[in-house]
Amino acid sequence: MIGGIALALVGVLVAGWATVYGNFSVRGYVADKFSRSATNDIGNDALAYTSTKAPTTVAAQIRTAWQPADEVVDASGVYMRYADDAVVILPAAIGSLILVEDIDSAYRRHSSHVGGYWGWGRGTSLRGGGPGSGK
Repeated sequence: MIGGIALALVGVLVAGWATVYGNFSVRGYVADKFSRSATNDIGNDALAYTSTKAPTTVAAQIRTAWQPADEVVDASGVYMRYADDAVVILPAAIGSLILVEDIDSAYRRHSSHVGGYWGWGRGTSLRGGGPGSGK
């Protein structure tokens, strides 16, 4: 009986969280919070969204909901790395262009900005790997 009540309570909490936040991934968050711009997609590799806000403001909004594993900010934009996805926020004529793509294609496309910072591959870092590695 107590186990059933506890399980039901967990279900209610998860449903409440999903209702408030609307999704369970950074990809879903961006899709929910920003305007879709299919004309700016990069083939099948990157889905495009737009915002009237500046890239750093958009990044702060996304970061508040979904903390990135790594982030690079330079004059060209904001590059946020997650376990499987990357969110790239570039300045646009009015606001920002937000690209959501697989981490591998994002690394290849934006390596001149993130190379040496993100590492390579899904969820990796340059110095990861356990005790003593990278020394």
